[in-house]
Amino acid sequence: MSGASLAVIAALSAPPAAAQSSTDLEPIVVETGTGDNPAKSIVSGSAQSTSKSDTPILKSANSVSVVTEKEIETRAAQSMQAVVSYTSGVSVDEFGSDDRYDYYRIRGFDQTALGTYRDGLPARIPAWYTAARLEPYGLERVEVLKGSTSTLFGLNGPGGLINAVTKKPTKTPFGEVYTTLGTDNHVETGLDIGGPFSPDSPWAYRITVKGQKADGSYDYSKDDRLYVAPALTYSPDDTTSLTLLTDFSKRNGAPARGIPHGVNIDIDTFLGEPDYNRFDTIQADAGYEFMHRFDNGVTFRQNARYSHTDLDYQEVYGATADPTADRTSFGADGNSNRFAIDNQLQYDRDIGSARNKLLVGSDFTYDNTREDIVYGTAGPIDIYNPTYCGLSCVHPAPYVNWKVKQSALGIYAQDELTLFDKLTLTGGLRYDTVDSTADYLDSGTSDHSTENALTKRLGASYLLTPELSAYANYSESFQPLVAPSANGYAVGGSLKPQEGTQYEVGLKFKPEDFKGLFTLAFFDLTQTNVPSWNDAHTVQKQIGEVRVRGVELEGKFEVFDRLNATLAYSYWDGEITGDGDSSLVGNTPERVPHHIASAWLDYTIPGTGKLGDLTLGAGARYVGSTYGDAANTVKVASHIVFDAMAAYKVTDNVTLQVNATNLFDEKYVATSYYGTDFYGDGRAVFGTLKYNW
Repeated sequence: MSGASLAVIAALSAPPAAAQSSTDLEPIVVETGTGDNPAKSIVSGSAQSTSKSDTPILKSANSVSVVTEKEIETRAAQSMQAVVSYTSGVSVDEFGSDDRYDYYRIRGFDQTALGTYRDGLPARIPAWYTAARLEPYGLERVEVLKGSTSTLFGLNGPGGLINAVTKKPTKTPFGEVYTTLGTDNHVETGLDIGGPFSPDSPWAYRITVKGQKADGSYDYSKDDRLYVAPALTYSPDDTTSLTLLTDFSKRNGAPARGIPHGVNIDIDTFLGEPDYNRFDTIQADAGYEFMHRFDNGVTFRQNARYSHTDLDYQEVYGATADPTADRTSFGADGNSNRFAIDNQLQYDRDIGSARNKLLVGSDFTYDNTREDIVYGTAGPIDIYNPTYCGLSCVHPAPYVNWKVKQSALGIYAQDELTLFDKLTLTGGLRYDTVDSTADYLDSGTSDHSTENALTKRLGASYLLTPELSAYANYSESFQPLVAPSANGYAVGGSLKPQEGTQYEVGLKFKPEDFKGLFTLAFFDLTQTNVPSWNDAHTVQKQIGEVRVRGVELEGKFEVFDRLNATLAYSYWDGEITGDGDSSLVGNTPERVPHHIASAWLDYTIPGTGKLGDLTLGAGARYVGSTYGDAANTVKVASHIVFDAMAAYKVTDNVTLQVNATNLFDEKYVATSYYGTDFYGDGRAVFGTLKYNW
């Protein structure tokens, strides 16, 4: 099997954990011709999400970053936020130790709720709270597609999306087992095995399992996980492939932890209630990926997935310096069901010196979510000498009992025309209709909205040399509301969907002398009808328009097969430019830094004699200062944290690796949000012993 085929599967994008032997992936999507191997290189030449086809990154007319399996394994990423933390154009972990969701901001816009995809299908948060996090060990690689993406992927914000690619069966037998011990009583073990049933069998399998028992990053919290993912591929020849993907994920976690703004207490102080403090989720998925390539240049692809998620959420928050003031109790009991399917028909044809690639498709997503939400009071606490009162002082009251249904149907077309193997012109068009209904079960009332949108995309990429390309694009985004009053929006009784536009130009350099990919991008993004909470955080209003202009620079390269480097820098000039609230015009949007930078280097010292290879690595992540509110009255200082790793090859099959995040235990405020400071996670150290074959 070609390394090209391998690139595609990875091309649907995702975060893996560590499968050194998963090097030959079954060709279940399309072939890319790039020779990528995400298990052996940090550099990728392809990304399926750029065009839902096999266009090489060098020839694509937009900016995309790929985090391969090798990079994720080297940094031992424990979450999606950690996976993309060294990626240009992305800001993560903006709520610090709040690990309910994977928070990330792309090109200045919050993409947490809508911007997550798995194998090209939506994995968004359909309503308020009911959602589960992706397990990195079940993923193979991650792509970050930047800018407006609605022309191909439908409803989304203008910043971009993250597409995670699930681990799939391989053509070559392999296996690995590992154990990890670390900070916060962290005990973890995993198993990843697979291969064909026999050397000539068209059937291949893969089973990925992970179990984890750990405390959270603060007192009275935990991070326990169980993940089981069997997969099966049937590929009778190079033209046809069907892969069945299933997984079960159980995670017992914890809510956010904050400290009242401006007080001087130990940041590790827990100010909630230990007996009313959890964020537990269960998610089960079943789906498939099908591909068939006909003899006439036509390829048909169909991806589908059904997901079910349960949530049990309880939290006490809102402590102040007043030891007599009540706190707030909050809880949510939710379950969500989603069905998503994407049908694609691609037609490739050579016309003289020109090559034309036409893609037409239709996708459909249906979400059905029910949430029972309680909102009440809890007894006071002395933040300087906390004594917990238990469940007897927690008084939750019914807040909303609702069911949200949303169906989204999209029809899209895209054409790529390549002339003289240098100029690639791209044009795309998509029509979406999104129907949302919120049924309030207590009152018997309901709220309904239907939004339609036509979005466009135009792009051009030109190879200045075989190694250097210049590109430009214009694209649009469409982000409807889940349901009008369901999210508490209030703008004189009427609501409008958020719409975005992007203008982007850039350069890409992929040297022939060594593995590397360098990208320079300039962009201008604008989104209208942007919502914002009022000062009491009880009702949202649409403040009008937000604009972010910026520059991104990213480089990933390997030298001498020993030195790996990832360098990233982003400059964001964010501004509220609308007049929904005139007092905000000219301000910087909340939690949007001007500068983000990161660098990671690792070097392998080859072993001699009985000594194995030794790899040493270190990295730094910098986030510039931000504002905690749209009024720009609360400023949050910049911070920088350092990471490190060391790996020793004990034998050809045994590796001992140690990773440290926030190496110097830097204490910093990630954001200040409505009177509460959220601190970043402290130092964490993990040691892993792995055996693979």
